[in-house]
Order: sequence, then C-alpha cells, then structure tokens
Amino acid sequence: MHSKIVGGSTAKRVINCPGSVALSAGVPPKPSNKYADEGTLLHDIIARVLEHSQPPSFYLGTEYEGIALTEDLIDRKLAPALAALDEIDPKHDMVFMAEARVGFGDLIPGVFGSADMLGNLDGRAIVLDWKFGDGVAVSPEENEQLLFYAAAAMRTPETAWAFDGVTEVELIIVQPPHTKRWTTTVERVYQFERELIQAVKLAQGPDAALKMGDHCRWCPAKVICPLMTGAVDRAVKTQVAALDGATIGAYLDQADLVEQWLSDVRGLAQTMLEAGAQVAGWKLVPKRGTRQWADEQDTADALAGAGLDRADIYIEKIVSPAQAEKLLKKTKQVLPDGLTVTVSSGSTLAPESDPRPSALQIGRQLTAALLKLNS
Repeated sequence: MHSKIVGGSTAKRVINCPGSVALSAGVPPKPSNKYADEGTLLHDIIARVLEHSQPPSFYLGTEYEGIALTEDLIDRKLAPALAALDEIDPKHDMVFMAEARVGFGDLIPGVFGSADMLGNLDGRAIVLDWKFGDGVAVSPEENEQLLFYAAAAMRTPETAWAFDGVTEVELIIVQPPHTKRWTTTVERVYQFERELIQAVKLAQGPDAALKMGDHCRWCPAKVICPLMTGAVDRAVKTQVAALDGATIGAYLDQADLVEQWLSDVRGLAQTMLEAGAQVAGWKLVPKRGTRQWADEQDTADALAGAGLDRADIYIEKIVSPAQAEKLLKKTKQVLPDGLTVTVSSGSTLAPESDPRPSALQIGRQLTAALLKLNS
C-alpha cells in the first residue's frame, strides 16, 4: 500500500515525470489479476512466517482472492526466498521488521508506503524487497523503490532504529531463485529524498512536466498521455517510404512503449464497457463459443447407445463434442441433436461495425444494482 501522490513502486515515474501524478488521477484503477493476487498472497504469507516463526507449510490452503497457497508455490517461491534470507543473515543476528509502514511525516505530507523488510545487521541498515513475479528481473542498484523505503524509514520514528549509527545502507532484491544486493551510503539516501521532495513539489504544480522513458511501462495514465498519443499519431502519419534507417531505429526504441500503450488503451476501453460506460465506436462482443456437453451423464448414455465403447467415451473425463464426432464418424454416425450447448469464454472488444451482437453485461449490471440497494 502506498499514497496516491507517490509510493515505492511509483517513485521512479514521479521523479522522472512529475506530470504523471495529475494525469493518473483521472484514470480508473486497473482491475487486479491472478498474478498480482498471487504476489499479494505470497507477501502476506512470508510476513506471517517471519513474524510468527511458523513454517510456510503451516499456512497451506490460505487463500487471497481465490488464489490458494500450494506446496508448489512454497517450493518455487517461499522456500527459495527464505533460503536467500538465511544466506544474507546466516547467524540470524539481524534485528528486523516485516511489512513496515513508513512515511515522510511533515516533510512530504501524505507520502507513505510499506516496506517488505527493514533491518540492521553488522552495522548497516538493510532494506529488502520480495519480488515473487516471473517477469522482468529487477536490480537493486539505484532502485528508486528501495531508496524510497530507506528514505521514508529514516524519517519514521518506529523504524528509524534500523539506521542508528550506520553509514551504509544495503538494498536487496530477492526474486526467487535470484538474490541481488547493492550497498550505498546514507548520504545517497538523503540525496534521493531531496530529489523526491522536488518531484512532489513539481507534481503538485499546475503545469507539471511530462517525460517519456522506461518509467512509462507501468504508468496507468499512458493511455491518455499526450506524449504517448502524440508518438502514436506521428508513427501512424509518417510515410514508411520516406523513413531512413536512423528514424526507423529511433521508432524501434519506442516500440515497447507504444505496444504497451496500445495494450493499455484496449484494456481501459474493455474495463469501461464492462462497467456500463460508452466508448464511441466500440462495443463488447462474446468471444468465440466452444461446445460443451449439456449433461455429461445423458451424453455418455446416448453415445453408448449409439454403439461407442465407454472406454472410448471417457478419457479421465468425458470426451469433447469434437472428439465424439470424430469417434462417431468411424462408424458413419452423427452426433445426436440436443447434447451440446455453446459457451463463450467471455467478451472481447470489437468495433461497432462488427456483425456479432453486443455482449450483455448482465452479471456486472446486476452486481452494481445489488450494491446500490445494499448501500
């Protein structure tokens, strides 16, 4: 959890692009996904393990948003993370605090965050962050997120003890199966704090600057950012025949950002349509439906009655409609009517000109109506 102004995960973006703060405030939050929910679950469990000295297996079956802690997650994520901690602190001498809320108090009002682990070991402060995703490898060197937590922890009375008398601060990323460490100075942390203060002041001004860069990757406002939209417009309008190699190379440098922008535009449009809002020229249509058995037992009886052996009908579970048709074709028979239903796997974005009918968002609309009735 962090403040709406700036937090650990957004510090890099805000320092490089102060204008993104106001821009992001006008964009609805992205819905969570199973990967984010899994990460939240693992962060919660490892904090419990460290605080209560219980093994991860003690929490088997614990759920967060439908994601359960399994032995596989323990083996792949939690066990390597705890082993990394044993390598960092083999004698278990470190005094630490897990899931520490830190902030800047009156220095930067309203700015706070939650550090995964803060500690003091061998005369140096430790700031550690768990990364349980399988995506891009993260380096601790000049890592704005960890520098944010270090600077905020130094200003927080409940966590300042970790920095008492130290001159070195070690920033650690544990991203199973890898552990990366980088040591810096207390002065560097203070320097970062000054940079953050300046960025927050700029962000709160009327004409805060926007700047493109790799910090745009996770920016929620890039779908409406004038720099991003301008980059796309220029890319679309420029005639390919007139481009030289240098220009193409420059476009390739921006390709990832443009692709992410396009993906986020589609995602935002789908979120808006699913919530009942209108997006000019676009609608939701059902995804391609796949046939399923209306009733598996009735189907098995019907296929057996058609002469198929039950050993062929069941392959761990009943065969699919397509597999049944293939089997029946060998005996020159057709699939009896009335056994299947076509079920769409969800909805997808499509232009209004698409011949498919609009998908009904009855479930979401009914949920919203019930929430209003209960509020």
